[in-house]
Amino acid sequence: TTDSSTEARVDTVYGHVIHIPSEAVLKSREAESDDPVKLVVSVLNSSLFEAPSKNESIHEHVLGVWLGEKDVEKLSQPVRMVFVNASKKQNPKCVFWKLSENIKQGSWKNDGCNGIWNNTDFICECNHLSFFAVLVSPDAGTATNADVERLEYITYIGSSLSVVFTIVTLVLFLCQRKRKSDHSVVIHMQLTGSLFLLHLFFLSSSFWSESEKAACLSLGLMLHWALLATFTWTAIEGFHLYLLLIRVFNIYIRRYLLRLNLVGWGVPTITVMICGIAGSYGKYTLKETTSNSTDLCWVTSKAARYITVNGYLGLVLLFNIVILAVVVVKMRQMRRQIVQVGNRVKRAWMDWATVLGLSCVLGLPWGLAFTTHGPLSRPGIYLHTIFNAFQ
Repeated sequence: TTDSSTEARVDTVYGHVIHIPSEAVLKSREAESDDPVKLVVSVLNSSLFEAPSKNESIHEHVLGVWLGEKDVEKLSQPVRMVFVNASKKQNPKCVFWKLSENIKQGSWKNDGCNGIWNNTDFICECNHLSFFAVLVSPDAGTATNADVERLEYITYIGSSLSVVFTIVTLVLFLCQRKRKSDHSVVIHMQLTGSLFLLHLFFLSSSFWSESEKAACLSLGLMLHWALLATFTWTAIEGFHLYLLLIRVFNIYIRRYLLRLNLVGWGVPTITVMICGIAGSYGKYTLKETTSNSTDLCWVTSKAARYITVNGYLGLVLLFNIVILAVVVVKMRQMRRQIVQVGNRVKRAWMDWATVLGLSCVLGLPWGLAFTTHGPLSRPGIYLHTIFNAFQ
C-alpha cells in the first residue's frame, strides 16, 4: 500500500525500478477517501506474452504495474520504469500490453510511452498503468529467431552426416589396416574418432537435455571430454606436421604413438575429472536470442568454460597457425629450389588446395567461434556452424 499524497518507488529483485508519481496515486484513489492505495507490481516472464513479429522480441521481463481498482491513464507526470541489461545495439523501444475488446487477446503498443537512456539502463516513461516491456529488434549483424531455426537444422543435419561419415572412415581404416600403419594415418584416425564422439555426444546432449540430473551430468561430461579430445588431437596434428616437414631429421621418438595417445586422450580425461569433482556439469540453457533458447547437457560453470574451452582452443589455434605459417614458408622455399615445370596457375591452385586441406586438419575452422560476437556475428555464426557441423 502507498499513501495517496506521495509518490511511490519499487525496487525488484531483478534490478528493475518503478517510480509512481503522486498524481497516479491520487487518480487511483476512490473519491473522498483517504485510505491507502494498494500498489501491485508483477515481474513476469516474457514467454507469457506473444512476440509482435519474428524479427522483434521482448527483452527479458515484463513489468505489470497497477494501483487500486481504477484505471489510471492520461497522466501529466509519467510512470518511470528502469529496465536493466538492455543494449543500444538491439534498438529498444518502450511498449505496453493493450487488450483487445474481447479481453482474451492483446498486442504490444507504444502509445503514450517514450524511452530514454540513462547510462547503461533503459527508462520507459508512460502516461498510464499496464504491463510494460522493452521491445528489441536486433540489428543486421545479430541472429534473429528465423536465423536460429535455420542454424539448428544445419547443425543437426551436419552433425548427423558427420557421425555417419566418420563411422565409414573408421570402418574402412580398420578393414584395410596393415600390420604397421603409417604414423600420420593413425593420428588422422584418432582425430576422426574424436570427431565421431564429439558429434555423437552433441546430438545426445541436445535431444536428452530433459533427462534425469545424473544422466544429463554424464552427457555434459562426455561432450566436454570429446571436444577437448578433438582440440588436443588437432594440436597433435600440428606437432606431427612440424616433425615431418620442418624438423625432418632426428625425429625418432621412442614409443611415439603411445605417448601421443596418452596426451591425446589423457589431457581431456584429467580435465573433465577435475571439472566433474568441481560440479561443473549439468543442464545449460544457451540464450540464442532474447526470446529463444536451447537446453543442452554441458558445462554450467562459466569459469570452466572460459578456461577449458575458450582458453584451450585459443592456445591450440595459436600453435597450429604458427605451424601452418612455417609450413607455407617452407613450401615456398622448396618451390624455389626445384625446377618449375608445367602450368604455373595449376601449381598455384594445388598449393592453395594443400594449404586449405592442412587448415582443416589443423582445426583452424574452430577459430570462427571467436567471430560469433560483434558486428559480424550473423555471418560468423553461419560460417562457424557450417564448417564445424560438416567437418
